[in-house]
Amino acid sequence: MHIFDKISSLTKGIAILIDPDKFKTKESLADFLMKIKLAEPDFIFVGGSSVAKSDFDQCVEMAKKMLPTPLVLFPGASHHLSNNADALLFLSLISGRNPDFLIGQHVEAIDELEKMNIETIPTSYLLIDGGKMSSVQYVSGTQPIPQDEFSIARKTALAGKHLGHKLIYADAGSGAIQPISSEIIQALSSVKSPLIIGGGLGSINSIEAAHRSGANLVVIGNKLEEDIDFLLDLRDYMKA
Repeated sequence: MHIFDKISSLTKGIAILIDPDKFKTKESLADFLMKIKLAEPDFIFVGGSSVAKSDFDQCVEMAKKMLPTPLVLFPGASHHLSNNADALLFLSLISGRNPDFLIGQHVEAIDELEKMNIETIPTSYLLIDGGKMSSVQYVSGTQPIPQDEFSIARKTALAGKHLGHKLIYADAGSGAIQPISSEIIQALSSVKSPLIIGGGLGSINSIEAAHRSGANLVVIGNKLEEDIDFLLDLRDYMKA
């Protein structure tokens, strides 16, 4: 099954996001990957806003060797590509107006991408206000959509769908104080495209609320860096 089809089929999907920047040694990354294996998530995402090419490649290669889980690239820049992955979210930051993240990085990446045998998924990327400035907001120089602007969020996602994007990825950003509200998720799910939600999901209740509101897949990142035992809670939730 293709990665896009699998995401589309999920109703309680869990992805774990690995930011290579957070691991200073191969040993610390290997230890983290072994713990992730016990949780049995649906996907591994690898990406970050300012990751060096060498660190990115090393993380993808190690994750692919150590884990049976499908691996998806969540790129922050044009050099975040690897043929060791199963799929690439070809993200266009349509909630902002920075041409570099709407199309510029994509043009820079295309020569390398054309040579790769990897599933490429055109994805509408929406940054939603999570209560603090995220690294994505800082690096891209774009403003997030306010949590109470349901109509703007929906219209933006719908425009992406009409541009031919197959997925919606709404993100409150790394370390968000608050996750994306149920109202925003419901508005985005009404677009009828597979929906990924990330940022600020620090409890099983918030994950369950996101799924109940229409998310096919939720992405967990920072929480696991703070509390690795949360992996056990995730495993229990997925098996329930």
